[in-house]
Amino acid sequence: MPVKEKYQGLLDLGEKLGISDGQVSIEDGILKVKGTANTQYEKNLMWDSIKAIGGDSPTDLMANISVADDSVYHRHTVTSGETLGGIAKHYFKNAMKYKDIFEANKNILDNPDLIKVGQVLDIPNL
Repeated sequence: MPVKEKYQGLLDLGEKLGISDGQVSIEDGILKVKGTANTQYEKNLMWDSIKAIGGDSPTDLMANISVADDSVYHRHTVTSGETLGGIAKHYFKNAMKYKDIFEANKNILDNPDLIKVGQVLDIPNL
């Protein structure tokens, strides 16, 4: 299978995430991917995709993914039915980290039990 075809899911994810300054080339059978993710979370998603397709140390891919904003782990837009605990579990695999998300967003949140659809929350680097 051609290397670009093999990693098409990764390239599609990059487009979906809006990876900027994206460059893709093939040299000597190696796919070279370069770009800038908005946040560390999005960079991690890209690396998870690379590992899912090519394993922990793929020999047919070279990736250079930087992060545009390292002041936060991610920015999350609240959707219907979400709670800070659920958001914390999604990003940190630990619902109790909701306290850290609340602390990082005290400028817009007064109560950790009252978040509103459409609010954009800073998910802090932990």
